[in-house]
Amino acid sequence: MPLATVPIPPSPDFWQQAVRLLLREGQPLGDALAGQGGGALDFSGCQLLVPAFSHAQNFKAALARELRRPYLAPRINTPSGLLAMQPPGEQSAPPESERLMQLYAQLREHGWLKKMFSARRNADLLPLAHTLLALSDELTMALLPEIRANADAADGRWRQALAQLLEQLEPSAHGMLSDEAQLVWQVWKGQLDASDRIAQRFDAMLALAADAAMPLIWVSPTAPEPLDAAFLAAWAERQPVRVVTLDWSRAAIAPLHPVYLGAWSELAQDDDAPPPESTENAESAAIPALAMPALCPAGDLENAAVQSAQIVLRWLEQGKSEIAVVAQDRVTARRLRALLERAQVAVADETGWKLSTTRAAAALAAWNELVSARGETGALLDLLKSPFVFAGDEARADRVMRVEARLRRANIAGDWNVLQNAFADAADSGDLACIVTLARQAAQFTGRKTLAAWCRAERAMFAALDMEAALRADVAGEQCLLLLDEIAAEQGGGLQDEFSFPEWRALLNLRLDATSYMPPISDRRVVMLPLNGARLRRFDAVLVIGADAAHLPSPPQETLFFSNAVRRELNLATRASRQRQQLCDLTELLCVNDEVVLCWQTRQDGEPNPVSPWVQRLELKLAQDGLPPLREISAPPPEKTLQAAPSVMPAPVAPALLPGKLSSSSFGSFLACPYQFFAQRMLRVAVMDELSDMPEKRDYGSWLHEILTRYHETVRDRDTPQGARAALLEEVSAEVFNRAMNQHPAALSYYARWQKVIPAYLLWANEREAQGWRFVIGEEAQSSMLAWDDGAIELYGRLDRIDQNEAGERALLDYKTRAAVSLKQKVKDEDDHQLAFYGLLADSRIDAAHYVALELGADKKIGDAAAPEFSRKQQMLKQQISTTMQAVAHGAALPANGIETVCQYCDMRGLCRKGAWL
Repeated sequence: MPLATVPIPPSPDFWQQAVRLLLREGQPLGDALAGQGGGALDFSGCQLLVPAFSHAQNFKAALARELRRPYLAPRINTPSGLLAMQPPGEQSAPPESERLMQLYAQLREHGWLKKMFSARRNADLLPLAHTLLALSDELTMALLPEIRANADAADGRWRQALAQLLEQLEPSAHGMLSDEAQLVWQVWKGQLDASDRIAQRFDAMLALAADAAMPLIWVSPTAPEPLDAAFLAAWAERQPVRVVTLDWSRAAIAPLHPVYLGAWSELAQDDDAPPPESTENAESAAIPALAMPALCPAGDLENAAVQSAQIVLRWLEQGKSEIAVVAQDRVTARRLRALLERAQVAVADETGWKLSTTRAAAALAAWNELVSARGETGALLDLLKSPFVFAGDEARADRVMRVEARLRRANIAGDWNVLQNAFADAADSGDLACIVTLARQAAQFTGRKTLAAWCRAERAMFAALDMEAALRADVAGEQCLLLLDEIAAEQGGGLQDEFSFPEWRALLNLRLDATSYMPPISDRRVVMLPLNGARLRRFDAVLVIGADAAHLPSPPQETLFFSNAVRRELNLATRASRQRQQLCDLTELLCVNDEVVLCWQTRQDGEPNPVSPWVQRLELKLAQDGLPPLREISAPPPEKTLQAAPSVMPAPVAPALLPGKLSSSSFGSFLACPYQFFAQRMLRVAVMDELSDMPEKRDYGSWLHEILTRYHETVRDRDTPQGARAALLEEVSAEVFNRAMNQHPAALSYYARWQKVIPAYLLWANEREAQGWRFVIGEEAQSSMLAWDDGAIELYGRLDRIDQNEAGERALLDYKTRAAVSLKQKVKDEDDHQLAFYGLLADSRIDAAHYVALELGADKKIGDAAAPEFSRKQQMLKQQISTTMQAVAHGAALPANGIETVCQYCDMRGLCRKGAWL
């Protein structure tokens, strides 16, 4: 039976031309038409296969326009859909996860592979296994029909391709290439058996062709692949076959699209034919009015997205109902989609996004990262902030804020034991329970397990963290659950190997990357698709995003050693063939659609980003032929007239927000800038502390406060003799710093720093004791009420230390990790109120106050700095606090009048916007 090709040049009426040709005498539809009378036309005796179901509507619409009478359409399907209707075979192909992990389990047994591919651990070989399977499938699709016809053909083709490549390389590279070639060849031969899914699909296609009982019409924009060609040839042995495809011969496209052919001569498949005449000499009647694309250059990503959104909105206002967005630049396309959805315009995404880019998959990835990082704080916070984690907890948001604030305040780097200790004294027991639950679940992700067991562990984690219901309520979350169930079900009996957690995590990441997430489509007015998704389709308008050299043509993806020479010899797609096909897709898009806009970023990362070389060649061809250049359009957002409102210094009045408690640092904030006090203490606007891998000076101060308090309490309670005090202080210091170094190994430098200070501190402490002073209390929280005529406020804080002498006098001491010289200068500052404030807190009279230096001076000693006129300063501070707080309570303004040295590091500067007002 005949197998004939029906070539049709790319044009807006492709489907109409296809129908007319197929209705001619000698064609399947024409023969069916000739054999019927004047009643309803019945074409159901023909089988039509189209690339996608959307093309079926195009064909039926064209057939209805041509016939203009009732008819029964042919049996229309896609190749995959037709095969899916057939009964399954006796032997099923192994699932993808099992197939991948079986190969990986074999690869990890060979140490030389890790050396060859610079893999530091076994899990690094999993992407290699994935690549090898992709290569095997590509080889199978290209060579399987040839192998079935001649078993030795593939071996000969392989040796010939390899010999060609070796001729191009230096002799020193032959050994590595030989190893890689042998690896790929062995893997492919091992995969090519009766259980191979492509081989089974090919057998199903041949079985379908063997039972062919009706003519077949195969519609495709590209030539059939080797497997498809063998299927069509087998069908043609029993029934007529017509292959309808695009005609890219020079004779076909030169009369219709001379400008495009002149700019892109590689379009023509028959390169030996003479080039077309210039458009200047072509007969005007033979050249249709061809609409050229418009250019929309944009300065950066945001500008490209905004202009693209404006173009789409303008088309919708014009009544266009079928708009295509070709997403060559996926990053800009994502931003465009967000802008359109903000304008309440839905985007039907036909390509889908990687499932790994969804929020649901991000929650799963965050958990696996937390397990891998063994409770690292950043990973913990990333997981807790996922909306899927502890979704049923009504107080979840507040809990996450409390957990984060405590971790940042204490600068805890992580580790499950440290985390649990940090929340042992939490006011809300739920905070500790949350950490304990996470630690308990993380403990289950250890050792080696089968893939099914890892899936069960993930599902158990979902249940423990109350994620199941939230995931099921989300489309992508439901798909993640189904993926885990699918991986677990795939391990029915073929693969029983056990894998470590890093290996499981690598597999899961590969599967999430390989799975497409298709959001629900409710509105198809704006469709987002890849360039090849627009084949054989016509739209009211098309917007191409990413028409720059980096995205059009798409960057090549080389695989292992498969150079273009090898791929060409093995009948695989080469870089040149991929780019030519992409150029054909672009040309068809321009030929079929009347309105096309090419948008791109003119600058990326501060560097010029030129337009696609294909567009540059088209512009050059237009200039050579004296034709108008491609028009440029600009679609900035509409201008809005705003009323100018000069900013002035904020000076809020908020007597109702006067805090009931006041600390020394709070009052210092008020003195530095009343607006800072208003924002931080009255509005309670707080900035989270930054997490740091390195301990900070405040941590050092906290450690020294704990060390000295424990040391002096022990000396006081046990009356430790002076000869044993050095050992005692060393012992306490070692205990505190060892605990700190378990959390922050970098604390070792602070430990060494403190060890240098210990002898000087002991000398100072012993001298002070000789003067008659004895330690009384340390690190004690104190508070006192300060009242005025119509109000009061509670002063609070923590006293570092109080000493008492034999005469009953009491002295307040405050530790500072500074040298004595700077402290002596500090007490002379009239604005320094810290010691006086602490004096107001003491529950008994304080006669003197000192800053104690915990840093060596130039003389390798430490010392203290006494506050002058301490009693007078206490009374002055008491009056100052009463006056200012009473004024605030009565409605005094709180201006942002801090000096530059205060504003330079103020966290509230973005709120007061100093610099934006006069």
